[in-house]
Amino acid sequence: MILELTLAILCFVLGLSLFAFVPLIFGAPFEPSRKKVLKQILDLANVKKGKRIVDLGSGDGRIVIAFAKKGTLAVGYEINPWLVLYSRRQIKKQGLKNRAKIYWRSFWNISLKDFDVVVTFQIGYIMNRLQKKLKKELKKGARVISHQWRFKNWKISEQKGKVRLYVK
Repeated sequence: MILELTLAILCFVLGLSLFAFVPLIFGAPFEPSRKKVLKQILDLANVKKGKRIVDLGSGDGRIVIAFAKKGTLAVGYEINPWLVLYSRRQIKKQGLKNRAKIYWRSFWNISLKDFDVVVTFQIGYIMNRLQKKLKKELKKGARVISHQWRFKNWKISEQKGKVRLYVK
């Protein structure tokens, strides 16, 4: 009985650390985008059917799902396993498996060269490193949308609230 209780507590603590602490160490904590912000992101992206979108740190998948509903191929990368499972469930539930994918991995190790739009809601201390990655990998004309945090050396093309559009 004591062993079972100890194992249950250990599993709970491990699960909590995966949900809360691992993302804090390797990236931004989860904060869902409000409806107003989601609309601003979609407006600034100005995408057409068939375009490829990526959400870096896709959280609960709401941005990926919104873009998939617009006819794009939308991909998300998320390091929090619980949010990945939740996102995948929502995608399946909404019948978007052919247009929306969520991967459980860090976006630092994937190439962004094939994407037309990059959406990010990261944290300030990684923005310089992310800017270098985007500059190196994105094709000319790619759109980068950042909520809250700015890229220091890039000119903002358009802004709605705290959502900023950059065009490479």
